[in-house]
Amino acid sequence: MATERLNSILNHLTPNKSGLSAITQKNPDDVVITLAIRTPLAKGFRGGFKDTKLDYLVYSLLKKVIQKSNIDPQMVEDICLGNVNDGKAAYTIRAAALAAGFPNVSAASSVNRFCSSGLKATQDIANQISLGNIECGIAIGAEMMSAGGDRIAQPFHEEILKSQDAADCMQPMGQTSENVGKDFDISREAQDRFAAESYQRAERAQKAGWFDDEIVPITTKVKDPKSGEEKEVTLTKDEGPRWGTTYESLSKVRPAFPDYGDRSTGGNSSQVTDGAAAILLMKRSTAMKMNQPILAKYIGATVTGLAPRIMGIGPSLAIPKLLGKYNLTLDDIDIIELNEAFASMAVYCINTLGIDHSKMNVRGGAIALGHPLGATGTRQICTGLSECRRQKKKVLLTSMCIGTGQGMAGLFVNEVL
Repeated sequence: MATERLNSILNHLTPNKSGLSAITQKNPDDVVITLAIRTPLAKGFRGGFKDTKLDYLVYSLLKKVIQKSNIDPQMVEDICLGNVNDGKAAYTIRAAALAAGFPNVSAASSVNRFCSSGLKATQDIANQISLGNIECGIAIGAEMMSAGGDRIAQPFHEEILKSQDAADCMQPMGQTSENVGKDFDISREAQDRFAAESYQRAERAQKAGWFDDEIVPITTKVKDPKSGEEKEVTLTKDEGPRWGTTYESLSKVRPAFPDYGDRSTGGNSSQVTDGAAAILLMKRSTAMKMNQPILAKYIGATVTGLAPRIMGIGPSLAIPKLLGKYNLTLDDIDIIELNEAFASMAVYCINTLGIDHSKMNVRGGAIALGHPLGATGTRQICTGLSECRRQKKKVLLTSMCIGTGQGMAGLFVNEVL
């Protein structure tokens, strides 16, 4: 510990020659990840979690956090839930945490920045640790899309609607995808070919067992839609991957949003999904005192905004902004998890940023795995760090587009090589 403290002082006094050397240094005050786990991702409305409520899924995952980490729950000072669709999420996380075994003194809150909510929760906990407000916390992202969507029932006030950008915040996500396809000439073929690759990568990863170290089994009850009979089931694998999917099969799928265009389909758009993921964070010095395994170092995250009607291209703005803050380029990044809300935005981001597709979404993305809105930000961390461990790579970048016209990106360094 004394050596690390001395190195920390010397690092502050000695200018770093590169951004990469700066982010890979180890200091006692670093914010580190000691556990990153997730539930299986289940098909919305007809999958294994279709009859499960948000509170039970969050409760079940928090119990797994305690079991897998062997941490004393008393050490966890705050828990933040990223969730989009449930207006009572703040009640849910507090009650679920208490029931799971965390004491009264472990606080809880919820955040909602649409599809980045899980990453936002991670950032919030990490920032508290970095500032010395807490020593240890949990970020969890969870979404039960089977419970319904988050569309605004009524338009905004007439004064707000005088702004076209404000009015565009009400555009359905499918419409924004078609806008990206048309505005930037992302063809239906390009989108279908990208989607086919996502499915094929997910199939390969699932068959090889690559997801096994990030998924924890969840036992719940499922009701038969015909008989109404309930039975207990244990989910262990993602339900989204469709083995055998090809470009040819996807090219036959009808457009999903014919009122707005003909390029986005149910085959090249993210799936409606239920699931959750949790990240345990603490100071490096705290992890060492508690003999917690250090999986990775949290570096930072940032957010940006853009025109709501083309919200999908948000990562193309958030990624350069984040990399610029740490004097990095995409060449310094080993693994990228970019949320595939729609193939239109994913293809745009690859082309615009010059991303090496071979290191992006190596296990497939939201098109094949699903996109449980509030959980995606934490799910990407689980999957990305697992892939870094498998390949013995260091630097992970995560990013996603955000409804109403935003983009977010996060940066992590794997320490299990």
